[in-house]
Amino acid sequence: MAELIVRGVEPEVVSKLSERAKRHHRSLEEEHLAILRDTLLPTDAGRPAMTFEQYLRAMPDVGEDADFGRITGTIREVDLAD
Repeated sequence: MAELIVRGVEPEVVSKLSERAKRHHRSLEEEHLAILRDTLLPTDAGRPAMTFEQYLRAMPDVGEDADFGRITGTIREVDLAD
């Protein structure tokens, strides 16, 4: 793999990159690489448009834990044999 060094980056750009990296729980390097990939590689190049982690993080924070609890007494038998 190649290495890329970017010199002369304005402090405002670094600050924005840092904020974005924190939002995505990534290092600056990982965020920079993600931006390059998302911009330069088409989504049909064998990689999903969004990782599973990104998908989960994009879900809204709604409801209480109890809202998503298992309902008891509703389990039914399922025959998986052909």
